[in-house]
Amino acid sequence: MQRQKPRQMRPTRSRGGKGARPRPGPASDRVLLYGLHAVEAALANPRRPILKLRATENAARRLETALTRRGVTAELASPSELDRLLGANTVHQGVVLETEPLPSVELDEVAPDGVLIVLDQVTDPQNVGAVLRSAAAFGAAGLVLHDRHSPPLSGALAKAASGALDIVPVILVKNLARALAELGERGFVRVGLAEDATQALETLAVTLPLALVLGAEGKGLRHLTRQACDSLCRISTKGSLASLNVSNAAAIALHWASTAASRAAR
Repeated sequence: MQRQKPRQMRPTRSRGGKGARPRPGPASDRVLLYGLHAVEAALANPRRPILKLRATENAARRLETALTRRGVTAELASPSELDRLLGANTVHQGVVLETEPLPSVELDEVAPDGVLIVLDQVTDPQNVGAVLRSAAAFGAAGLVLHDRHSPPLSGALAKAASGALDIVPVILVKNLARALAELGERGFVRVGLAEDATQALETLAVTLPLALVLGAEGKGLRHLTRQACDSLCRISTKGSLASLNVSNAAAIALHWASTAASRAAR
Protein backbone atom coordinates (compact mmCIF):
# COMPACT_ATOMS: atom_id res chain seq x y z
CA MET A 1 0.00 0.00 0.00
CA GLN A 2 1.44 3.39 -1.02
CA ARG A 3 2.04 5.89 1.75
CA GLN A 4 2.31 9.66 1.70
CA LYS A 5 4.00 11.83 4.28
CA PRO A 6 1.40 12.79 6.93
CA ARG A 7 0.61 16.44 7.59
CA GLN A 8 0.17 18.03 11.01
CA MET A 9 -3.01 16.62 12.53
CA ARG A 10 -6.22 18.59 12.62
CA PRO A 11 -9.42 17.35 14.30
CA THR A 12 -12.26 16.25 12.08
CA ARG A 13 -15.96 15.76 12.68
CA SER A 14 -17.75 12.47 12.32
CA ARG A 15 -20.55 12.10 9.84
CA GLY A 16 -23.42 10.01 11.12
CA GLY A 17 -25.02 7.49 8.85
CA LYS A 18 -28.72 7.05 8.36
CA GLY A 19 -30.45 6.51 11.67
CA ALA A 20 -27.31 7.36 13.67
CA ARG A 21 -27.93 8.76 17.13
CA PRO A 22 -24.74 10.51 18.19
CA ARG A 23 -23.86 10.22 21.85
CA PRO A 24 -22.70 13.26 23.80
CA GLY A 25 -18.95 13.69 23.81
CA PRO A 26 -17.67 15.12 27.09
CA ALA A 27 -14.12 14.33 28.12
CA SER A 28 -15.36 11.47 30.33
CA ASP A 29 -16.81 9.76 27.24
CA ARG A 30 -13.57 9.88 25.31
CA VAL A 31 -11.86 6.58 24.67
CA LEU A 32 -8.47 5.45 23.44
CA LEU A 33 -7.96 3.04 20.56
CA TYR A 34 -4.56 1.56 19.85
CA GLY A 35 -3.00 -0.92 17.45
CA LEU A 36 -2.51 -0.46 13.72
CA HIS A 37 -5.59 -2.39 12.55
CA ALA A 38 -7.94 -0.83 15.10
CA VAL A 39 -6.79 2.72 14.34
CA GLU A 40 -6.74 2.20 10.57
CA ALA A 41 -10.34 0.93 10.66
CA ALA A 42 -11.36 3.89 12.83
CA LEU A 43 -9.81 6.32 10.33
CA ALA A 44 -11.70 4.61 7.51
CA ASN A 45 -15.02 4.89 9.37
CA PRO A 46 -16.63 8.31 8.70
CA ARG A 47 -18.85 7.85 11.76
CA ARG A 48 -15.84 7.65 14.10
CA PRO A 49 -14.84 11.03 15.59
CA ILE A 50 -11.12 11.79 15.37
CA LEU A 51 -9.89 13.94 18.25
CA LYS A 52 -6.17 13.34 18.51
CA LEU A 53 -3.79 10.79 17.05
CA ARG A 54 -0.33 10.09 18.45
CA ALA A 55 2.07 7.83 16.57
CA THR A 56 5.69 6.93 16.17
CA GLU A 57 7.32 7.82 12.86
CA ASN A 58 7.16 4.19 11.74
CA ALA A 59 3.47 3.81 12.62
CA ALA A 60 2.62 7.12 10.94
CA ARG A 61 4.28 5.90 7.74
CA ARG A 62 2.31 2.65 7.86
CA LEU A 63 -0.95 4.55 8.34
CA GLU A 64 -0.16 7.29 5.85
CA THR A 65 -2.77 6.42 3.23
CA ALA A 66 -5.54 6.17 5.83
CA LEU A 67 -4.42 9.43 7.43
CA THR A 68 -4.35 11.28 4.13
CA ARG A 69 -7.78 9.99 3.07
CA ARG A 70 -9.29 11.17 6.36
CA GLY A 71 -7.42 14.48 6.31
CA VAL A 72 -5.71 13.72 9.60
CA THR A 73 -2.06 13.52 10.55
CA ALA A 74 -0.30 12.25 13.60
CA GLU A 75 1.30 14.04 16.48
CA LEU A 76 4.65 12.28 16.60
CA ALA A 77 5.41 10.47 19.85
CA SER A 78 8.06 8.07 21.06
CA PRO A 79 7.25 4.50 22.11
CA SER A 80 8.05 5.39 25.72
CA GLU A 81 5.56 8.27 25.64
CA LEU A 82 2.85 5.91 24.42
CA ASP A 83 3.87 3.38 27.09
CA ARG A 84 3.37 6.06 29.75
CA LEU A 85 -0.03 6.91 28.29
CA LEU A 86 -1.34 3.33 28.12
CA GLY A 87 0.86 1.28 30.41
CA ALA A 88 4.13 -0.48 29.69
CA ASN A 89 2.48 -3.85 28.99
CA THR A 90 0.08 -2.52 26.34
CA VAL A 91 0.83 -3.66 22.80
CA HIS A 92 0.01 -0.39 21.04
CA GLN A 93 2.15 -0.92 17.89
CA GLY A 94 3.19 2.72 18.01
CA VAL A 95 -0.19 4.42 17.62
CA VAL A 96 -2.92 5.74 19.93
CA LEU A 97 -6.14 7.42 18.79
CA GLU A 98 -8.20 9.60 21.11
CA THR A 99 -11.81 9.39 20.00
CA GLU A 100 -15.40 9.08 21.20
CA PRO A 101 -17.85 6.16 21.19
CA LEU A 102 -19.51 5.52 17.86
CA PRO A 103 -23.08 6.78 17.41
CA SER A 104 -25.40 4.26 19.01
CA VAL A 105 -27.21 1.69 16.90
CA GLU A 106 -30.73 0.56 17.72
CA LEU A 107 -32.00 -2.99 17.33
CA ASP A 108 -34.53 -2.00 14.69
CA GLU A 109 -31.75 -0.53 12.51
CA VAL A 110 -30.12 -3.93 11.95
CA ALA A 111 -30.67 -5.57 8.56
CA PRO A 112 -33.54 -8.07 8.97
CA ASP A 113 -32.07 -10.74 6.71
CA GLY A 114 -28.71 -11.74 8.19
CA VAL A 115 -27.05 -13.29 11.23
CA LEU A 116 -26.75 -11.57 14.59
CA ILE A 117 -24.51 -12.60 17.46
CA VAL A 118 -26.00 -12.06 20.93
CA LEU A 119 -23.71 -12.31 23.98
CA ASP A 120 -25.24 -12.91 27.40
CA GLN A 121 -23.05 -11.08 29.94
CA VAL A 122 -19.70 -11.89 28.33
CA THR A 123 -17.43 -9.37 30.06
CA ASP A 124 -13.91 -10.32 28.94
CA PRO A 125 -12.72 -7.73 26.37
CA GLN A 126 -10.44 -10.22 24.60
CA ASN A 127 -13.34 -12.61 24.06
CA VAL A 128 -15.76 -9.92 22.87
CA GLY A 129 -13.09 -8.49 20.58
CA ALA A 130 -12.40 -11.94 19.11
CA VAL A 131 -16.15 -12.48 18.58
CA LEU A 132 -16.33 -9.15 16.74
CA ARG A 133 -13.43 -10.17 14.53
CA SER A 134 -15.20 -13.42 13.58
CA ALA A 135 -18.45 -11.50 13.04
CA ALA A 136 -16.67 -9.25 10.55
CA ALA A 137 -15.02 -12.21 8.82
CA PHE A 138 -18.35 -13.96 8.25
CA GLY A 139 -20.39 -10.86 7.46
CA ALA A 140 -22.59 -10.86 10.54
CA ALA A 141 -25.23 -8.14 10.69
CA GLY A 142 -24.30 -7.05 14.20
CA LEU A 143 -23.38 -7.89 17.78
CA VAL A 144 -25.87 -7.45 20.62
CA LEU A 145 -24.51 -6.77 24.12
CA HIS A 146 -26.01 -5.89 27.49
CA ASP A 147 -25.18 -2.23 28.09
CA ARG A 148 -24.02 -2.78 31.69
CA HIS A 149 -22.65 -6.33 31.62
CA SER A 150 -20.16 -5.95 28.78
CA PRO A 151 -16.65 -4.49 28.49
CA PRO A 152 -15.94 -0.94 27.28
CA LEU A 153 -15.93 -0.60 23.49
CA SER A 154 -12.36 0.63 23.39
CA GLY A 155 -8.79 -0.28 24.30
CA ALA A 156 -8.16 -4.01 24.70
CA LEU A 157 -11.48 -4.97 23.07
CA ALA A 158 -10.78 -2.86 19.98
CA LYS A 159 -7.24 -4.23 19.72
CA ALA A 160 -8.52 -7.83 19.93
CA ALA A 161 -11.20 -7.02 17.33
CA SER A 162 -8.43 -5.95 14.92
CA GLY A 163 -10.58 -3.25 13.30
CA ALA A 164 -13.93 -5.04 13.51
CA LEU A 165 -15.27 -2.61 16.11
CA ASP A 166 -15.56 -0.04 13.32
CA ILE A 167 -17.02 -2.56 10.85
CA VAL A 168 -19.65 -4.58 12.73
CA PRO A 169 -22.57 -2.66 14.28
CA VAL A 170 -22.71 -3.08 18.06
CA ILE A 171 -26.16 -2.83 19.65
CA LEU A 172 -26.28 -2.14 23.39
CA VAL A 173 -29.53 -3.15 25.08
CA LYS A 174 -30.82 -2.68 28.61
CA ASN A 175 -32.70 -5.98 28.83
CA LEU A 176 -31.41 -8.97 26.86
CA ALA A 177 -34.55 -11.11 27.22
CA ARG A 178 -36.67 -8.22 25.96
CA ALA A 179 -34.28 -7.68 23.06
CA LEU A 180 -34.54 -11.35 22.11
CA ALA A 181 -38.33 -11.09 22.24
CA GLU A 182 -38.15 -8.11 19.90
CA LEU A 183 -35.93 -10.05 17.53
CA GLY A 184 -38.47 -12.88 17.55
CA GLU A 185 -41.21 -10.42 16.62
CA ARG A 186 -39.05 -9.29 13.70
CA GLY A 187 -38.74 -12.85 12.42
CA PHE A 188 -35.33 -13.82 13.80
CA VAL A 189 -34.87 -17.47 14.73
CA ARG A 190 -33.08 -17.42 18.09
CA VAL A 191 -30.65 -20.28 18.62
CA GLY A 192 -28.94 -20.53 21.99
CA LEU A 193 -25.69 -22.47 22.35
CA ALA A 194 -25.48 -24.64 25.46
CA GLU A 195 -23.22 -27.57 26.33
CA ASP A 196 -26.12 -29.50 27.88
CA ALA A 197 -28.40 -29.17 24.82
CA THR A 198 -29.51 -32.41 23.22
CA GLN A 199 -29.60 -31.19 19.62
CA ALA A 200 -26.36 -30.75 17.70
CA LEU A 201 -25.99 -27.42 15.94
CA GLU A 202 -25.04 -29.04 12.63
CA THR A 203 -28.37 -30.90 12.52
CA LEU A 204 -30.40 -27.71 12.71
CA ALA A 205 -31.79 -26.24 9.50
CA VAL A 206 -30.64 -22.65 8.96
CA THR A 207 -33.39 -20.07 8.67
CA LEU A 208 -32.58 -16.39 8.16
CA PRO A 209 -32.70 -14.00 9.86
CA LEU A 210 -30.87 -15.80 12.63
CA ALA A 211 -29.70 -14.78 16.11
CA LEU A 212 -26.93 -16.92 17.63
CA VAL A 213 -26.99 -16.54 21.41
CA LEU A 214 -23.92 -17.36 23.52
CA GLY A 215 -23.27 -17.09 27.23
CA ALA A 216 -20.23 -16.42 29.35
CA GLU A 217 -17.75 -19.20 30.03
CA GLY A 218 -18.65 -21.19 33.11
CA LYS A 219 -22.06 -19.55 33.62
CA GLY A 220 -23.43 -20.16 30.14
CA LEU A 221 -26.83 -18.79 29.21
CA ARG A 222 -28.96 -17.42 32.01
CA HIS A 223 -32.42 -18.92 32.62
CA LEU A 224 -34.39 -16.04 31.08
CA THR A 225 -32.08 -15.99 28.08
CA ARG A 226 -32.58 -19.72 27.51
CA GLN A 227 -36.34 -19.27 27.72
CA ALA A 228 -36.21 -16.53 25.10
CA CYS A 229 -34.53 -18.82 22.54
CA ASP A 230 -36.46 -20.85 19.99
CA SER A 231 -34.05 -23.77 20.36
CA LEU A 232 -30.92 -24.77 22.25
CA CYS A 233 -28.07 -26.52 20.47
CA ARG A 234 -24.61 -27.79 21.31
CA ILE A 235 -21.47 -27.76 19.19
CA SER A 236 -20.36 -31.35 18.67
CA THR A 237 -16.83 -32.02 19.87
CA LYS A 238 -14.59 -35.05 20.23
CA GLY A 239 -12.24 -35.88 23.07
CA SER A 240 -12.31 -35.28 26.80
CA LEU A 241 -12.13 -31.48 26.55
CA ALA A 242 -15.63 -30.67 25.32
CA SER A 243 -15.83 -27.05 26.54
CA LEU A 244 -15.06 -24.28 24.05
CA ASN A 245 -14.01 -20.70 24.61
CA VAL A 246 -16.95 -18.39 23.80
CA SER A 247 -15.07 -16.70 20.97
CA ASN A 248 -14.19 -20.09 19.43
CA ALA A 249 -17.79 -21.21 19.78
CA ALA A 250 -18.97 -18.02 18.07
CA ALA A 251 -16.55 -18.54 15.17
CA ILE A 252 -17.71 -22.14 14.69
CA ALA A 253 -21.39 -21.15 14.84
CA LEU A 254 -20.88 -18.30 12.37
CA HIS A 255 -19.05 -20.60 9.97
CA TRP A 256 -21.85 -23.17 10.29
CA ALA A 257 -24.50 -20.53 9.62
CA SER A 258 -22.63 -19.06 6.67
CA THR A 259 -21.94 -22.44 5.06
CA ALA A 260 -25.43 -23.81 5.65
CA ALA A 261 -27.09 -20.64 4.34
CA SER A 262 -24.95 -20.76 1.18
CA ARG A 263 -25.92 -24.39 0.56
CA ALA A 264 -29.59 -23.64 1.10
CA ALA A 265 -29.44 -20.79 -1.41
CA ARG A 266 -28.14 -23.03 -4.24
